Amino acid sequence: MRNDIQPNERAFSTKEVAEEVGIATPTVRKYGQILERNGYEFLKDGDRRIFVESDITALVALRDTDKPLDSTARDLVLQQKERLEDTIETDIALPDTDEALPQDPNQLKEAFRYLVNELAATREMNVQLKNDMAHIITTVAQLQQDHHVISSSIGNASQRTNNKIEKLSEQQKAHYESLLEQEKQRTEFLQEEIQKMRDEQQKDWESQNDFNKRLEAELQKRNGNWNWLFSLFKK
Repeated sequence: MRNDIQPNERAFSTKEVAEEVGIATPTVRKYGQILERNGYEFLKDGDRRIFVESDITALVALRDTDKPLDSTARDLVLQQKERLEDTIETDIALPDTDEALPQDPNQLKEAFRYLVNELAATREMNVQLKNDMAHIITTVAQLQQDHHVISSSIGNASQRTNNKIEKLSEQQKAHYESLLEQEKQRTEFLQEEIQKMRDEQQKDWESQNDFNKRLEAELQKRNGNWNWLFSLFKK
């Protein structure tokens, strides 16, 4: 049991310790777990740790150590045990018997002042805890709202992107099909033109061939009559 706590010694919350030591609140909890795992004793209100100056000193030692945390924690536990053995347990509660009550009015005032300060400190701690809890609840609600907004934004953006991709794909497909149809029409037109040229060339060849045959036949009939040939070209 802790017996090294001095009367009127200030108690610190986890958040206050984090600000005092200059580390994050989760790190304070982590160091507390490491110390307890190795046998360190904290004052507790239920499951909540209450820190005093000696506890803060232990947390600073963990923060600044170059050794493994468990090794440093074991050294701190030994130091705490030695300190507890050398400390006389102080009972801060007023005795129950009327005979033990101080008779000096000044001592009574001092005792009541101490109790009032303790109650005020407890109320202040409770107010701080309520404020912290309200802040946590507000933060969680805001984070949930932000998460919903971000998720909705991502979903909407994704849908818009998909729609654009589908639209572009359809446009590209239509453009490709249009180009393919145009190319097909040009190919058919060229094939028709080539066929026409071939047909005309074939006709020219047939006409020329027919002319050559008739010419040859006439030449053979006339036995080389050049006058007839000249008269033929004059026609």
